[in-house]
Amino acid sequence: MTNQFDFLIIGSGIAGLSYALKVSDFGTVAIITKKQDSDSNTNYAQGGIAAVVSKEDSFEEHIQDTLKAGDGLAKREIVQKVVEAGPLCIQELQGLGVRFSLKNSKDFDLGKEGGHSKNRVVHVADATGRELERVLLENVRKKTNITIFENHLAIDLLTQHQLKTKSKQKKRKIKCWGAYVLNVETNEVEKYLAKITLIATGGAGRIYLHTTNPEIATGDGVAMAYRAGAEIANMEFFQFHPTSLFHPQGKYFLISETIRGEGGRLKLKSGETFMEKYHPWGDLAPRDVVARAIDAELKKTGDSCVYLDITFLDKDFIKQRFPNIYNYCLPLGIDITKRLIPVVPSAHYMCGGILTDAEGKTSLGNLYACGEAAYTGLHGANRLASNSLLEGLAFARFASQSSKCLLSNLKQETFPEFFDWSEAGVFDQKEWVVLAHDREELQKIMWDYVGIVRSNSRLNKALKRIEILKEEIEAFYKANPVRYDLIQLRNMVTVAELVVLSALQRKESRGLHYTLDYPQKDDKKFLRETILKKDLP
Repeated sequence: MTNQFDFLIIGSGIAGLSYALKVSDFGTVAIITKKQDSDSNTNYAQGGIAAVVSKEDSFEEHIQDTLKAGDGLAKREIVQKVVEAGPLCIQELQGLGVRFSLKNSKDFDLGKEGGHSKNRVVHVADATGRELERVLLENVRKKTNITIFENHLAIDLLTQHQLKTKSKQKKRKIKCWGAYVLNVETNEVEKYLAKITLIATGGAGRIYLHTTNPEIATGDGVAMAYRAGAEIANMEFFQFHPTSLFHPQGKYFLISETIRGEGGRLKLKSGETFMEKYHPWGDLAPRDVVARAIDAELKKTGDSCVYLDITFLDKDFIKQRFPNIYNYCLPLGIDITKRLIPVVPSAHYMCGGILTDAEGKTSLGNLYACGEAAYTGLHGANRLASNSLLEGLAFARFASQSSKCLLSNLKQETFPEFFDWSEAGVFDQKEWVVLAHDREELQKIMWDYVGIVRSNSRLNKALKRIEILKEEIEAFYKANPVRYDLIQLRNMVTVAELVVLSALQRKESRGLHYTLDYPQKDDKKFLRETILKKDLP
């Protein structure tokens, strides 16, 4: 089965949905999403959108906060472009129906998070991402020329390497014409052809044993782009959120940084505070500092977790400001108005990704990327809190404007002919048990050896084990019909390998990448970007 569209969007978070709404004004759009409901990193974003919407704030202050968090690697021109787009992004969301929290009839109730010098986080209580996705989906479904294909998982991008007739031109720029896609309900592989493809598949937190990310965050877009020959940058920078809920029934639940923004204090089991020992900003230090501080304290004490205390705040204020967190914790026996919240760091946000320019263009022709799957240069070595939703919105805008011009040049082009997907082998359920173990082993390797604190010894051990797993998974992939879990596992091991290879390239500690072998920054010989690219024939 073959489907043809002007635009193919892989992923349905804030970046993909925003882009879809904009490009639908000048072409047909297909959205491929492997989910059926709203299980995405967008949906899990509790904090909000960092934007300059107050007279007490300024673009330059937001820019400087972002550059400082990026630890020398954030690109000034990208940061400025994104920050200056912030107010318009908020206005557009309001026009679509998003009702942000207000402190009176007209002024935003602006939150403050770690690394921000001003209150500038526009939010919808403590469930901003969920509300954004709900509103965007409502608007997308009203568009007659946008088709959402739920329970569909992209396998690989369509480039000249899958053409029926191979070109004799050598070293020709690789172009993308869509993707092979698995229809999860029928287990059939379909071709989706498109003049322009956008990867907006989100992050890859599931490569780690402990993560705030949902089950679908397996790095699919980065893995596909890498296999197709795209440049991947700065994968060593993986952000660990300092405070995910530590509870056997509350796995993967994020305790928003806005709690500390409202005065929450991190404490040890003894009741002692400790962040003042690690940073002048104390509990509002950048996330990498807080995560390493908690990691260090837990190693010293042997405790399983630390605690977040907001019990000194007004009870009604807590319920109103953090209804999502309050209502989630209460059935678990944690009344956050009375009890301290047990928390641990967890893999949270991928700051590296598919390398793009200022318009979201990748190194492959006709292929764009935005959101967490992309490395745009905004975050650098560390993401400033609540800049992620802003980046997804801003780059959806930049990419849509660029795509409009590109589509006008591609309108007369016809699609080349690609091979149909051929299934081989018989799915071996007994062997699949081994692959399920491979997934768990991969996650443990990444957590133990490629986590908050690294070393060359740990990284090299991880690389050897990951390469063995990769060979095993690839052999199984070639011998069996493709299935949902197998595609995801193949992507996970690819992304894990990219993280390790990137980490081995960086001979310094900077931002989110901290290694015992090079504990200091090297401002003379540092790499602005650790770029990985697969050699293709």
